[in-house]
Amino acid sequence: MAHFAQIGLNNKVISVTAIDDSIITDANNNQREDLGVDFLANLSGWAIWKRTWKDGSQRQRFAGKGFIYNEDYDVFMPPKLHASWVIDTATFTWTAPVAYPTDGEYYIWNETSQSWQNAEQVPNS
Repeated sequence: MAHFAQIGLNNKVISVTAIDDSIITDANNNQREDLGVDFLANLSGWAIWKRTWKDGSQRQRFAGKGFIYNEDYDVFMPPKLHASWVIDTATFTWTAPVAYPTDGEYYIWNETSQSWQNAEQVPNS
């Protein structure tokens, strides 16, 4: 089975659909993404589809609903947790603008103060 991510506004993944490998296999027995894109566009009326691989061998990781397709790097990225976080282009994940403390304690990111806050000091809400 081949898997394709349906891409919506702001390159957000709307859904992931599986189709039979025979749909993307050409007469020379080569798998082609464009065949899957054409098939799904004709079937759904939706134009933007990108292939995603379960093993993450291409496009960094398997896409999931809510993930972002980053066109610049041709990768799928998990949803951004906080507005201030930036892309780590080595792992294509979002990272805080301040390094996580290494003192062995557990911390939670505080977006308002742009800092890590000791989890034991966070009031219950």
